[in-house]
Amino acid sequence: MTQFDKAVKTGRRLNGDGARAAMTARAGGEMLQAAGDVITARMEIMAAGLTDPRKIDLKEMSLMSSEKTEALSASAAALTRTFGDIGGRVGSSLMTEAGLASKAASAMATAATPAAAMQAQYSYALGWWSRATSQMLTLNSELLKGQADALRPIHATAVANAKRLKK
Repeated sequence: MTQFDKAVKTGRRLNGDGARAAMTARAGGEMLQAAGDVITARMEIMAAGLTDPRKIDLKEMSLMSSEKTEALSASAAALTRTFGDIGGRVGSSLMTEAGLASKAASAMATAATPAAAMQAQYSYALGWWSRATSQMLTLNSELLKGQADALRPIHATAVANAKRLKK
């Protein structure tokens, strides 16, 4: 792959990351608005139940806990998957980098001249910089995806409740 192709690929990744971050921010705003609507509606239901116990909506009151538990459990599962995937990838990258560092050290130690040793060191350092940059972009993408995945069940529950309670 040419440097130009790599730059185009990186640009597309950054563009996708920006779009994902914007969509997650929008979803977060929708979720906060929906949560406010749900809190208002449920406060009205609770107030009605306090003034006349026959009017309390026990089904709605029980949903307050079970829906939160389900949404937060789904969110936690999404984060667990994300961090598990990231941990596996980072561990694999660490092992690969250790192997490359060992090869570079051998090349420097067995170099015929000081210039050859410096060239081996320079080649390793330049490669490391490229790999580290790529890994950080990948990590950023994975964290943005994880954030969106974790927000999704909470957002869906809050928006569905707000819609249902508007009736």
